[in-house]
Amino acid sequence: MSEAESNYRVRIGAWVKARLMRNPDAIKIDADGLDLFIVRDVADPQLCGDLIRLIDADLVPSGLLGPTDDKDFRTSHTSNPHPDHPLVRELERRIHEVVGIQPELGEYVQGQRYEVGQQFKPHYDWFDTAAPYWPRIMKCGGQRTWTGMMFLNEPEAGGHTVFTEAKVSVRPRAGNLLVWNNLDPDGNINERSKHQGSPVEAGTKYVITKWYRERTWKPLPPDTPLY
Repeated sequence: MSEAESNYRVRIGAWVKARLMRNPDAIKIDADGLDLFIVRDVADPQLCGDLIRLIDADLVPSGLLGPTDDKDFRTSHTSNPHPDHPLVRELERRIHEVVGIQPELGEYVQGQRYEVGQQFKPHYDWFDTAAPYWPRIMKCGGQRTWTGMMFLNEPEAGGHTVFTEAKVSVRPRAGNLLVWNNLDPDGNINERSKHQGSPVEAGTKYVITKWYRERTWKPLPPDTPLY
């Protein structure tokens, strides 16, 4: 990691944290070694319902960045709504108002649906710089910094987002935005950011996730191999 990259990661981490600390609707969660916030009522019930319908209209099995022999590692379904859809643009506007990171550093949002028994086992959002995919990641924006996860509904049971190393479990609440820094205060990858989507026990869970990079994000061409 170059000095310029390190400096940016440190600055953006501190800047977003300070912004969230000033937000009266943001609650800093007591998480061990992790900057983690809940921001209340970022999306209203109408927007949440419309986004759920948008997700349901275009679903595929959720994928992984790298191969695994565990067929149950990620069992949800994913939607990749068009970034110019009016609902997506409105959601992006609201997330941007909260986080404040330059829009060009943000990846396209991704929707997920979890039915009973479906899950996403413990994982990180940051990229492993030693992995075979890293050279391609470098070309499309580099390391992830902050993550924003919007809860669109409340399943009847289960489906919590659990930060396994920071010892925190967050219950889905429709309209709330969960925000965390994937890096530590020095700009290095933060092992405390490991998290999972625990199995849904009753009902269905819908979320939309937004990731930010350290540089301008450029989507890779479709079907680009990463490993």
